Amino acid sequence: MKRLYRIEEGKMLCGVCGGIAAYCNIDPTVIRLLALAAGVCSAGTALLLYFGAAVCMPKRSDIFPE
Repeated sequence: MKRLYRIEEGKMLCGVCGGIAAYCNIDPTVIRLLALAAGVCSAGTALLLYFGAAVCMPKRSDIFPE
């Protein structure tokens, strides 16, 4: 089952971009660059969405306890 979650290992800020990259099976750097470009072009709206996602998305360890 495919789930969207924040990563904890290898995260830069909150793990949202890494989680989206894991969900889409692409390199996290691509998602981080897209998020950076969106943040610059949207005058901060993307930053609010990022932190909103960080609050709403569960951590990987909460979904898949080890």
